[in-house]
Amino acid sequence: MRTQSLWEHTLTFFPQFLAALREHASPDATVAVIGASDGKFVLPLAAAGHRVIAVERDPFALHGGEVDLPGDGRARAPGLMDRLESEGLRSRVQVVEADFLSAALPGASCDAVWTSCSWHYSANHHSPLADFVGRMQSLVREGGLFGAEFMMPVEERHASVEHYTSPERLARHFGDDWNVRLTLRTNRFTERPHIGRPHDHTHRMGLFIAARAAE
Repeated sequence: MRTQSLWEHTLTFFPQFLAALREHASPDATVAVIGASDGKFVLPLAAAGHRVIAVERDPFALHGGEVDLPGDGRARAPGLMDRLESEGLRSRVQVVEADFLSAALPGASCDAVWTSCSWHYSANHHSPLADFVGRMQSLVREGGLFGAEFMMPVEERHASVEHYTSPERLARHFGDDWNVRLTLRTNRFTERPHIGRPHDHTHRMGLFIAARAAE
């Protein structure tokens, strides 16, 4: 990639999702990325030959703009649209600029769906976690993959918010028509400053990958 995501160096389980995708889907599979941000996951998927549906409602993530950098610096960051054009990948990505829960999306037409640390943001707490999980599930065709990495509780206040979840609690949303393929979790770890978090901060993360059963 000639361009770089603002989130390029943050921890992710995305390689584990890619490995599962290679096992379950063709190289030109359709993958929906929920909370596409500036394309940290969208661009690698498109560059690998996949057709991508990128869902994002934040104008800054989509179109870029000025950002405050750790250390009192400022810079212009490219958005998803800029990066797709720069990398020559625009034709492989359908960008949906809308709230995920109300967006017009094709049901049961994706080979896989992926989200990274999207539903724990306070702006999404107006809807139950089950709404996000259920809508993601509805996009996946038979034999397709559901993949999510998410923040787990760290502070006491997180324990009362269902959106800070765990692999075990997520599994309750998956019935007999789903097979859980992989769950992982980290211990507490310290992440370095990045956009929106100017100081060292502590996280715990989980991964949940499931496959919809094929009839």
